[in-house]
Amino acid sequence: MEHAHAEHGHHQHHGGHGGHGHDAGSRAGRASWAMAARATLHCLTGCAIGEVLGMVIGTALGWGNVSTMILAIVLAFFFGYALTLRGILSAGVDLRTAIRVALAADTLSIAVMELIDNGVIALWPGAMDAHLSEPLFWAVLAISLAVAFVVTVPVNKWMIGRGKGHAVVHQYHH
Repeated sequence: MEHAHAEHGHHQHHGGHGGHGHDAGSRAGRASWAMAARATLHCLTGCAIGEVLGMVIGTALGWGNVSTMILAIVLAFFFGYALTLRGILSAGVDLRTAIRVALAADTLSIAVMELIDNGVIALWPGAMDAHLSEPLFWAVLAISLAVAFVVTVPVNKWMIGRGKGHAVVHQYHH
């Protein structure tokens, strides 16, 4: 999962500012679609890991749909934050600051992604009752994550363009 840190590496130069010295104002309006897509893909990776793990655990324990979905959502947030934390901590930031940055960077993105992802699964006929061994389960999961990605990219572009979301993470990379 080296991409969690590396994906931000080439965004160090915002308006000629480098390192820790640039502020949110210098980044405002400079979000590209590619930058937003990378931030969303980062978020999607953590969400997908959490979703699948939650569904596997819930299914293995014989939990119902609601309990399994709640576990999957909690784990999606956990892994989404964990991937961001890993990159920030590797830049030498203390844990308390890293947690605050991860929460600020990822909360809205993960929330939108989970709302869309789980909404698609909940509304897709038969998807909630599909088992892990059935192609329907994996097909709907893939479709729901793809739809969530498409919906979340503009959210991340808007946030990064205003110095929020993953723009906050960039200032901690050297």
